[in-house]
Amino acid sequence: MIETAVVLARGLGSRMRTEGGAGLTAAQSAAAASGHKALMPIGEHRLIDYSLSALADAGIRRAVLVVAPQHEEFSQHLAALAPSRLRVELAVQAEPRGTADAVASAREVVGEESFVMVNGDNLYPREGIARLRQAERSALLGFERAALVEHSNIAAERIAAFALIEHRDGLLERIVEKPDAAVLDAAGPDALVSMNAFAFTPEIFAACERIEPSPRGELEIVDAVRELDEVAVLPFAGGVLDLSRRDDVEGVQRRLAEVEVVL
Repeated sequence: MIETAVVLARGLGSRMRTEGGAGLTAAQSAAAASGHKALMPIGEHRLIDYSLSALADAGIRRAVLVVAPQHEEFSQHLAALAPSRLRVELAVQAEPRGTADAVASAREVVGEESFVMVNGDNLYPREGIARLRQAERSALLGFERAALVEHSNIAAERIAAFALIEHRDGLLERIVEKPDAAVLDAAGPDALVSMNAFAFTPEIFAACERIEPSPRGELEIVDAVRELDEVAVLPFAGGVLDLSRRDDVEGVQRRLAEVEVVL
């Protein structure tokens, strides 16, 4: 059973830095301006607190946060947080070269063991993480599109642009990024959507080394996944809270108002 999670928390937050999101507190505006989405104040906590609590609820006992070289704010927050339900370590991504590079940056800290990978600006349901923990090979959590629309704070038109998962007999065949209208219609409302929630064996590190930058100049985790021999697809009916933009803060805060953080 997997006990380690890698949380990609370095992101530049370019969309978060843009104007918008009326009604933010001074602390929230400062977090948005810094681009540190995982450190966004949500009620009495930060987004990362909810993420770590959900990971611990799912059985994760060690979380490796991938951060930038300038990570003093993360270090100070974690020291004040002093979590006891799971151990939190930092891995430094020297340059923002993409999600595959972020995963590769965690190699020395993670060691030769399997791990769950999630985004730092998303909050995933513990039931989904628990399913990934049981994976015996590399696996991708596939969110049913209709359920994702119903249970997330993400508008349907945004979800329509997310990558679709094509699978057969429980194994990944293809990830279709930015599907067009015809592909979406053919896939139907129960099509599986990728929200960048994976389980990986250590073979992912070698796969990350083999890929070339994408057309946008980044090393993408999707390209590394394509290098793997077999990837299981785990269908899941549930939602994800997304904090990519300032306009997302209010909805995330409202949905988390009654959620208890236990670390």
